[in-house]
Amino acid sequence: MKLYAENILLNDGWASNQTITIEQGIITAIDAGMVKGAEIAKGAIIPGMVNCHSHAFQRAFAGFSEQGSEGQDSFWTWRKIMYQFLAQLTEIDAKNIAKQLYIEMLKMGYTRVAEFHYLHHDIDGSSYIADTSEVNSSKENSTGLATMAIAIFDAAQESGIGLTLLPVLYQYSGFGEQAPSDGQKRFINSTQQFNQLVSDCFTLSGQYSNSNVGIAPHSLRAVDKTSLLSAVKHVRNLDNQAPIHIHISEQQKEVDDCFSHFGKRPVQWLLDNVELDKHWCLIHATHIDEVERKGIIAKQAIVGICPTTEANLGDGIFPTTEFLAEKGTIAIGSDSHISVNPIEELRWLEYTQRLIKQQRAILATDEQASVGQNLWQQAAQGGAQSTNSNTGCLAIGKQADLLVLNKDKTKLFANAKQHLLDSVIFASQQNPILDVMVNGLWKVINQQHVDQEQASDSFTKLLLKLSTN
Repeated sequence: MKLYAENILLNDGWASNQTITIEQGIITAIDAGMVKGAEIAKGAIIPGMVNCHSHAFQRAFAGFSEQGSEGQDSFWTWRKIMYQFLAQLTEIDAKNIAKQLYIEMLKMGYTRVAEFHYLHHDIDGSSYIADTSEVNSSKENSTGLATMAIAIFDAAQESGIGLTLLPVLYQYSGFGEQAPSDGQKRFINSTQQFNQLVSDCFTLSGQYSNSNVGIAPHSLRAVDKTSLLSAVKHVRNLDNQAPIHIHISEQQKEVDDCFSHFGKRPVQWLLDNVELDKHWCLIHATHIDEVERKGIIAKQAIVGICPTTEANLGDGIFPTTEFLAEKGTIAIGSDSHISVNPIEELRWLEYTQRLIKQQRAILATDEQASVGQNLWQQAAQGGAQSTNSNTGCLAIGKQADLLVLNKDKTKLFANAKQHLLDSVIFASQQNPILDVMVNGLWKVINQQHVDQEQASDSFTKLLLKLSTN
């Protein structure tokens, strides 16, 4: 197909009156002017955003934990409520939640998601038996370990979002190999089980379009060094560029506990014990010192920042100003899905820095004066790196993951090219995304997704069931 745009944000900046040619999901040509037969975009085109960090099942939990608990609410008390909630979810529920979430993501401008997937087992903690569930009846699943993973694959395929599945290795409840709690029983795998699950997911990925697989050691408190290195070695043998994500330094308590156990801060321990590279994504990394910050950058690892979740949980604020000034790479994620909106994530990313620094336009650069454009392009490209996907920008040879902005909304704000993404991120009060293309196929047209009513109905029924239990 051919698509013409009056304005399009290409890898090297804004261009006017361009036609892109897309073949088998890939941009194969970009030509000046309107090429005969081209479809005309109804607004400016920008690259789709990558969501680098998602726990899909937590979308159904949004709104259930805002009333306080135990008098001193924190991440740790929130987590207890979350464990009680997920104890009710079947594999069918997991698929329905993920499908609703992924449709919401698409409509808001996310075209790919990295699913940090740690809900592996049945409600009682036992492993699923091969090929007994309704979800996996049509898919190869020789061990049953991948039953919940299939629910995620299916939800992504039906919604149309690109998927990077990250099975999570989770073994302990705290530093020093503390026994897992009852609330964590659905997460736990031996290293051997986990490596088999990863192999199964690689096989499954071959049956689903626009998907790939990496791993996610949950955190330093949830795995030991031997298991961590074994999991990394296994996935590297399957794909030496597979993404590896890990929660790190999210809360100050985690940093304190890590230092008490190892004598090192979490990121410093990781730098000293693991071969980090550009395929590692450190999720949150909120509480890092200067040495750790520079170490991440030296290894070319990505930091996955989730501003709305980090604010909702009271985690803290990542030192984004210093990190980007030193040429660090960032990606953004919606994590707990208290918000499913990349525009809001980027707005929070800038505003928290303004509040700390008591200045404005913090995350602009000498090369790019527009904060909005700088953040959108950096986050999209960093997200692509974090998922090892051929996305993140619009250029020949890249996958056609793109968004068409709604001209009827953007015309009400400063909309010259150099101001457009500033208006989208800082001034728009309504969703400005009109159409969404993923891998060369339209998935959202006029802000509508073909399955949105079915997904919404199923999700609403599930929420009613959960709220009465």
